[in-house]
Amino acid sequence: MNGIKGVLYRETRVLRSRFWKVLVSSAVSPFLFLLAFGYGIGRFASVDGVNYLTFLIPGLIAMSSLNQSYGISGEINISRFYFKVFDEYLLAPVSRWEIVAGEMLYGVIKGLIPVGIILLYGVIAGAGLKISPMFVPVMFVHLVVFSLLGIIVALVVKNHGDQMSVNTFVITPMIFLSGTFYPVDKMPLIAKLIAHISPLTYSTQLIRCSLIGTECDVLLNMGVMLTVAAVLFITAGRILKGVEG
Repeated sequence: MNGIKGVLYRETRVLRSRFWKVLVSSAVSPFLFLLAFGYGIGRFASVDGVNYLTFLIPGLIAMSSLNQSYGISGEINISRFYFKVFDEYLLAPVSRWEIVAGEMLYGVIKGLIPVGIILLYGVIAGAGLKISPMFVPVMFVHLVVFSLLGIIVALVVKNHGDQMSVNTFVITPMIFLSGTFYPVDKMPLIAKLIAHISPLTYSTQLIRCSLIGTECDVLLNMGVMLTVAAVLFITAGRILKGVEG
């Protein structure tokens, strides 16, 4: 556990030094989406009997928290390529799983920042959110999955160009094809197929279900997310072993 604490302490110290930048970046992007989609395009629209603004808030939470938790991949790359922080981790008497867990928890903490901001936006906008107790574990699993994905990508890519390619061809399509802005069941067939292999689809459904009470198969969706989290954790540990070797 000391290894987890050490990694998490180092990363949160870095976050603390630039907290206001992260806070502003977490606030501006969702605000623009809310303004353009919620008040611009969908002000008088509804989705499955739910006001579009209310429908949109959970999607923004899923998208923005993903961006922040997955965004640790860029920080890990900088640490690896320029500051050799990962070399120090690997030389330290800590296990690989402690390094992965420490970085993962950092991603969870970072991903929570936009969650609070967007919930505040929802209250101000009168979105009619009904936060259920399920929201906390759902958000935790969601952030764990995309933090682990960020760790894996950071350990696999060889340079910043590769990182941008992953963002362009994987993360961006995932965000727009996973039910964040419009229902998956109203998409074309090829988009539906892509959506159903995206973990964001399942976490978005869970987040929306826990915030506005829409129907979803909680056991199925949570089961998928927990399975993905376990697979990603094991994969990250094995990749880190290869980096060590």
